[in-house]
Amino acid sequence: MIKELQTVIEAAHAKKAIEPAALEVKGVCSFTDYFLLFSGANSKHVQAISDEIELRLKRQGTPAHHIEGYSQAEWVLMDYFDFVVHIFSEKARLYYDLERLWRAARRLPVEPEAP
Repeated sequence: MIKELQTVIEAAHAKKAIEPAALEVKGVCSFTDYFLLFSGANSKHVQAISDEIELRLKRQGTPAHHIEGYSQAEWVLMDYFDFVVHIFSEKARLYYDLERLWRAARRLPVEPEAP
């Protein structure tokens, strides 16, 4: 797993993201290699997860190419070219069900590294 993916997982874990998932979509998807999916309990929680991920990656020298959905915080999409982070409200995650849509993708472990 690339270093930035681990950073995303650890940042989301630090903000108590709900139902973390990582999908390797390389070969299945034409625009990126990985999806990381998380849920937040409410809009402020979704934004806090997004903020932490953006901050930690920026510190590592990996700024986001594009972020959308932050204001509404139902589905925040963070595009980093090689990977895309999706942070949903619980309702939006159930509705869009990306895990089902991309079921051909390989699931990756999403545990933070031990200290």
